Amino acid sequence: IPSSAHGTNPASAAMAGMKIVVVKCDAQGNVDLDDLKEKAAEHAERLSALMITYPSTHGVFEEDVREICDVVHRHGGQVYLDGANLNALVGCAAPGQFGADVSHLNLHRTFCIPHGGGGPGVGPICVGRHLEPHLPGHSLVDMGGASAGNRAIAAAPWGSAGILPISWAYVRMMGRDGMKKATQVAILSANYIAGRLADAFPVLYTGLNGRVAHECIIDIRPFKDSCGITEEDVAKRLIDFGFHSPTMSFPVPGTLMIEPTESEPLAEIDRFCDAMLAIREEIRAVEQGRADEQDNALKWAPHTPADLAGDWPHGYSREAAAYPVPGLYENKFWAPVSRVDNVFGDRNLVCACPPPEAWVSEAPDEDQEAA
Repeated sequence: IPSSAHGTNPASAAMAGMKIVVVKCDAQGNVDLDDLKEKAAEHAERLSALMITYPSTHGVFEEDVREICDVVHRHGGQVYLDGANLNALVGCAAPGQFGADVSHLNLHRTFCIPHGGGGPGVGPICVGRHLEPHLPGHSLVDMGGASAGNRAIAAAPWGSAGILPISWAYVRMMGRDGMKKATQVAILSANYIAGRLADAFPVLYTGLNGRVAHECIIDIRPFKDSCGITEEDVAKRLIDFGFHSPTMSFPVPGTLMIEPTESEPLAEIDRFCDAMLAIREEIRAVEQGRADEQDNALKWAPHTPADLAGDWPHGYSREAAAYPVPGLYENKFWAPVSRVDNVFGDRNLVCACPPPEAWVSEAPDEDQEAA
C-alpha cells in the first residue's frame, strides 16, 4: 500500500488478515517505482495484492500506473484500485485497461451521494472475469452464483439500498456525455484553482506537465515558520468569508486539500480564490509586522455577531474581522460559534448522550397518577 493511501486501505487489508507493506512515494507524490519493485520481489512468494488509488490521494495521475500494475502482476499479485477518486476518471479512462483487477466505485462525490450516505456502505465492486469464481458468497443469502464457501469479511451482504436510486437517477440524467463532461470540469476546476493560488500558496504535488488531477494540495507549513500562522488559522478564517474549510492536514499534515468537483460554478470558485488570496495578504501583514502575531484576524477567527457587538479588545477593526472583502456586504454568513479551545476539549471530553439511568423517571404519586 503506498504511503499516500487513505487509512481505510491498510485497515481493510488488516481486517482480511493480511500483512501490510508500505511503499514509498517520491517527491512528486507518485509511487516510488524502485521501492515497489524491491518490495514486490522481496514478498513475491506471499504477495496478494497492491491497493492503489488512482489518481493518487496526493492529487496527481500516476505517470507509471501501467508499469506499477505490471510489476505486481509479474510477482504473482493482483491490483486493487480504490475508486475514491473516480471523479477524475469517469468517461475518460477504464481502470481495467491500465491494469486493475478489482475496483470499488465510491458513490459519494462522483455519483452524487453525501460522504458516508448514512451507512452501511454500498456500491459496485468490479472485478476482472478471472476473479468471478472467487467472489465472496454468504452462508444464508444467495449471492447470484458466488461461492458460499468464500466468506466475505463483512457480515452483511448488503448496504444501504436507499442510496442507490439517487446515483442511478444521476447517471441516467447525465448520460454518457454528461458524465464525461463532469470529469473534465472537475479536473479543469482543480487546475484553475491551483493556477490562481500558485503564487500565493505552494501547490505541493503536480504531474510532469505541472498539472493536478481533480484536487490540489496547498502547503500552509511555510507560514507557521515565518509568522506562526497554521492551517487551522486559515481554515477558521475561511468561515468568516462564508466557506467551510477544505480537507485539513490530510494526506499531508499542515496542508489544505482543495477538491472543487464539477458542481461549483465559476463565480463561486472565483469567490473562494479571492478569499484565499485575501487571507494570504493577511498572512503577509503578520509576516511584515503590520499585524500582531497573536492579535490578528486569523488567530481569532471566526468572528460571531456577539464578538462584534461586545467590547472589542483587538488591534484590528470590526470591519476587517467581519467584512474582509466587499462582496460580504451583500451576502454574509455569520458563524454561530467563535474559536474553540481544541486542546481543552480533547482533554475534557463530555459525552452529550446521558446514560440510560437518566431516562428512568420516579414512580408517579397518587395525584399524578390520577391526572
